[in-house]
Amino acid sequence: MLRQTPLTCSGHTRPVVDLAFSKVRNNEYFLISACKDGKPMLRQGHTGDWIGTYEGHKGAVWGVSLNADATRAATGAADLCAKVWNASTGEELQSFNHPHIVKTVSFSPEGTELATGGVDKVIRVFDLNKTDATLTKREFTAMVEDIEVSVDEKHVTVAEGKHVSFFDTERFEKVKEVTFTTRIHSASLEPDNTYFVCGGEDFKIYKYDFANCTELESYKGHFGPVHCVRYSPDGEIYASGSEDGTLRLWQSHIGKSYGLWKAVEGMEKPDAQKAEAAVI
Repeated sequence: MLRQTPLTCSGHTRPVVDLAFSKVRNNEYFLISACKDGKPMLRQGHTGDWIGTYEGHKGAVWGVSLNADATRAATGAADLCAKVWNASTGEELQSFNHPHIVKTVSFSPEGTELATGGVDKVIRVFDLNKTDATLTKREFTAMVEDIEVSVDEKHVTVAEGKHVSFFDTERFEKVKEVTFTTRIHSASLEPDNTYFVCGGEDFKIYKYDFANCTELESYKGHFGPVHCVRYSPDGEIYASGSEDGTLRLWQSHIGKSYGLWKAVEGMEKPDAQKAEAAVI
């Protein structure tokens, strides 16, 4: 089998704790990443190349999100607030105060609402067309570490404690749940809803069949706990960030020419469980 060879994106100086992709617009898409150094970064999605850095938080940035066309970025931080930015200029547009650390943020599919979650075990949804307007709240039994709205806008993926849960977007009712033996920090559903990936405290990345919730494979892709995983909008790659300070891009279809990956005829096909890292 072909070997998974991830690309390692340089730039962050401390653990990478969250990341998010935009949708595809004009044959390109973007990636935003959060780091404990308090400086989230915007990158080209298919290559990981650095574009710019958002500065303004007074603490570690734990959560990031991009709206569909990458005109707005959102961040959540240890300074007890979530912020919305002009993604192109880096200008701060809105700030929402919270009673505790904000661990995760996510734009609604249309970009008019922002969901946040964190240490106080509550998900809040803000109307971005109004000032400090909280639409809904939902309480959980564990700290909410990660939320994601699926590409088809039908599911919300939530990582809390040792569980990955999936909710329908209309009624916010739980439709699936998978329990792990380790704490899970992040999960992401593939755009066509065939698979989901997740990662956590045991340094591993897990890949599951979404329909029947069975494990397909798992491997150690980092040298520290995996804090975040996300599929790209076209499903060709997924990205992961870790306590080891690295942000890595992985191919969904190993051996295919895509971005900085180039297929080579007649190349050796070693064990797929062994990964090498290329630095960009």
